[in-house]
Amino acid sequence: MAVNVVGRAAVLTVAGMLGAPMVALAEESTEERMETLPVIRVTEGQVAAPAAEILAPEPVRRLASDPAVSLSRMGGRGLDPIVRGQGQERVDVLLDGIRVEGACPNRMDPPTSRLSAALAPLLQVRTTNRTLRWGPISGGQVVATTPSPDLGDDGLAGHITVGGSDNGTSRLVNGGIAVGGAQGWVRAAGGYEEADDYEDGDGNEVRSAYENAEGRLDAAWLADDGFYIKGLVSRQEERDVKYAGSGMDAPKTDTDIARVELGAPVAQGDWNLLAWQADVDHVMDNFSLRTATMKMLTASETRTRGVRLTLDQSPNTKTDWAVGVDAETNNWDAERFGGATLDTLTSVLWPDVDRTRIGLFAERFYRVHPALQVGGGVRYDRVEMEARSADKTFGNAMMPMSAAGIYDSVYGTTDTDADDNNVSGFVTSNWRFSTRQSLEVTASHSVRSPGVTERYIASWSMNPAMRWVGNPALDTEKHNKLEIALAGRSDGWHWRPAVWIDRVDDFVLRTRDSSQTSVYRNIDARLMGAEGVLGWSDGAWRSTSSLAVVHGENRDDNKALPQIPPVQFVQTLGWQHQGHQVDVEWQLARRQDHVDLASGLDAGTSPGYGVLNVSGSHPLTGYLRLSWAIDNLLDTSWAPHVSRANTDPFNPEAVRVNEPGRTLRAALTARW
Repeated sequence: MAVNVVGRAAVLTVAGMLGAPMVALAEESTEERMETLPVIRVTEGQVAAPAAEILAPEPVRRLASDPAVSLSRMGGRGLDPIVRGQGQERVDVLLDGIRVEGACPNRMDPPTSRLSAALAPLLQVRTTNRTLRWGPISGGQVVATTPSPDLGDDGLAGHITVGGSDNGTSRLVNGGIAVGGAQGWVRAAGGYEEADDYEDGDGNEVRSAYENAEGRLDAAWLADDGFYIKGLVSRQEERDVKYAGSGMDAPKTDTDIARVELGAPVAQGDWNLLAWQADVDHVMDNFSLRTATMKMLTASETRTRGVRLTLDQSPNTKTDWAVGVDAETNNWDAERFGGATLDTLTSVLWPDVDRTRIGLFAERFYRVHPALQVGGGVRYDRVEMEARSADKTFGNAMMPMSAAGIYDSVYGTTDTDADDNNVSGFVTSNWRFSTRQSLEVTASHSVRSPGVTERYIASWSMNPAMRWVGNPALDTEKHNKLEIALAGRSDGWHWRPAVWIDRVDDFVLRTRDSSQTSVYRNIDARLMGAEGVLGWSDGAWRSTSSLAVVHGENRDDNKALPQIPPVQFVQTLGWQHQGHQVDVEWQLARRQDHVDLASGLDAGTSPGYGVLNVSGSHPLTGYLRLSWAIDNLLDTSWAPHVSRANTDPFNPEAVRVNEPGRTLRAALTARW
């Protein structure tokens, strides 16, 4: 029955999205076709167009306009993206080509919380493999690219933004300044934002206050022969972040990032070398920002080091190929303390886990015909994981525990090391079969090693329902994907319906055992869905309709997968004239009752909702612009299905962490 529902939705999506634009069509010459069908190239370190100013507390909030993306909320910060029904370890986040891992076992600080608000990045969501240089895509990739400064004739560029909102009384100030010329530049940027608890549509206060400060310095230099070097150092400090969806808050999280990038032309292409490090220190407790009878504190950290070398070549106008190698090391360590003076080690949540990854990839794209392009690639990853303090004891002297002992008691496994040999690949084609439309087909096999939490979390309690134990013996996930899409454009219209299926062998499922302990096991799963986009613009007016439906099935137990979003639809209508811009957005979601209550991840079924947002941007002078937005104009009480269960004492009857009620946001930006 579920397959039939998805199939009907896919047919309706394709029919609806293709029907309207096929009225008036213009012919193109062969040369024009070749100009509109470029060979696929993916490169790092390139100049990107400036990102639009945004007022959202986090840049990732902009992805809410994509119905294929859902954002899981736990508090005022730390929105966690779910792409096509898959989230957490299945969604890679790339910040200017590098990975930054979170330091909280409970994902208070997902990688997307590291996105800069001072220099709003361009965001792209990838759902299938069309390159393997950043690793295989199991669920999705969120790619953030920071634009280079747009320096004027005087070699100076900068901006400063001051703003705030009424619901939660947030206040923000950020800015940046860059100096340089055609052969190099230096830029400094930073910002500060704070907010109090907001109210949902019913007037209930939601634990969501936070403070966030960031500062960054980056620079670039370009030689006459094309050699370039770029560097970045940044620091982010989050303070007193409250979470309605957790029994703890985060009084402190510090993130330090450094990256350096080199590149130059060579033969018929170029080479690129990127190296980075990212250190995150995180503290969460249940007493700094709330009242607790039994104090608990967790101190955790993650350390990431990585390097990637790629070579891109275009030996002729028909062929592109690339090869590369990358290596990355990670270390996670997290310990929980309790007792009257917090001197008792109660759990080794992450037992000093080391992970080493070494990867090799090769891919090629070839234009068979001016209207037909094909491509493919293969990647090998060697992944080794070791829990160095798995034997470290905690608890009381009468009954000492260890992570290794917990793994043995829950799963019967005594080997805590893991070695994976992952081979992934893809083939893709783009056929421009008419002057207005092309057929895109991509098939891929992606292998994912389980994450540190899935294999090694060791949260122990006297209450079995409060226990959470990783499984070192988990097998790797194997995603077998097929996606078919029809993309087209004509006379101001554009459209792209798509259908896809992902059959997953050894899907890593978090669920509960007979004692109600949260555990992990491998299952066979299947996800499938349909998406469609239909847009129109005449220069002044524009409209976009977007639809996404996804169905997830646990094939071993013949029931739903947890955390699958419902059918979602987003309608936008915009107007612009002489620099003025006004947008109206209507977000709708169907009721979701296809849930897995036994897993403990779904807070229950969820009702449907409709939310109306309006926003605008207006030039006041040549350098000053006013931006404003009214979120949730009708003051609806709502929450995405995938948001965390609410443990907020202010709002005990809420099933999930509700989104803010009606919120007016405004900011002034001076740009020069």
